[in-house]
Amino acid sequence: MTDHGHQSGDHPFGRHAKLPLGDLPGSRYPVPAIESRDKRFTARQGNACIQRIATGFRWAEGPVYFPNGGYLLWSDIPNNRIMRWLEDDDHVSVFRADSHHANGNTRDRLGRLLTCEHDTRRVTRTEIDGTITVLMDRHDGKRLNAPNDIVVANDGAIWFTDPGYGIDGPYEGHRAESEIGRHVYRLDPATGKATVVANDFHRPNGLAFSPDEQLLYVVDSGITHGGPAHIRVFDVAGGTLRNGRIFAEDFAPGFTDGLRVDADGNVWCSMGWADPEEDGVRCYAPDGDLIGKVHLPEGCANLCFGGRKGHRLFMTASTSVYALYLNTTGVAGR
Repeated sequence: MTDHGHQSGDHPFGRHAKLPLGDLPGSRYPVPAIESRDKRFTARQGNACIQRIATGFRWAEGPVYFPNGGYLLWSDIPNNRIMRWLEDDDHVSVFRADSHHANGNTRDRLGRLLTCEHDTRRVTRTEIDGTITVLMDRHDGKRLNAPNDIVVANDGAIWFTDPGYGIDGPYEGHRAESEIGRHVYRLDPATGKATVVANDFHRPNGLAFSPDEQLLYVVDSGITHGGPAHIRVFDVAGGTLRNGRIFAEDFAPGFTDGLRVDADGNVWCSMGWADPEEDGVRCYAPDGDLIGKVHLPEGCANLCFGGRKGHRLFMTASTSVYALYLNTTGVAGR
């Protein structure tokens, strides 16, 4: 079943539209920028629109929602800061001015902020009192490249990717030589032991677990350096990854960057860097079928679920942050 939300070649926002904060243009319900491609796309909320909740950034990334405080954090990487948006009154402020060019963020099982820092090439934890603990900056005596995205499993283990974009140049970090491969890691914070769980990626990027944590999805954005543009999925067993295979690969010449999984096991991923018609978010069913799209006026880097009920999708897209209420929730605690 196909139910396209707009005509092919007709950009839903206009390519030169001036976009203020608030509801995006064309928000007559049902909003055409929310595209259903399959009857399984039941996440679409018919009387919800896409909202631009914050703007004025250089490259927005790494969103994470804190339900206890009712706020969203995200990285503005080139501006070297982490931003905060309060859900109660839409107030936007600087959470951390010198973020060491932070990229990916998440929260652990105790509600503490975990951050991937490009400039210092490390993974950190912000304690409840605001102090910062370095969790990892080296492996086998070699400096990490520039950790990128991060997720926490129910057992407290921290999984993160290290593609090295932060040492490609000064805009999002600084130029430096790589000392180590571009890997996916699992870090046990109790023991401090880290293991490489995948070492065959060109540029490992966003990652997310399935609701039961039996699967791990990992983006390879290697197309930026002559490699692939796809999502791989692995079986998770005893803290290791097995049986890696392609989950989705219909992204080139653009690519996906970050992803999240909803409570039904659908995979939501960012999209950009090529055709403006494809800017936004895609939703894939657990079997890999593309079932829905959320079109945005800017290329999207990352996303997360949040809000008081966990059914609001927050999307960091180039210079802005967008939000959309859905008829589904994200995986609890992620």
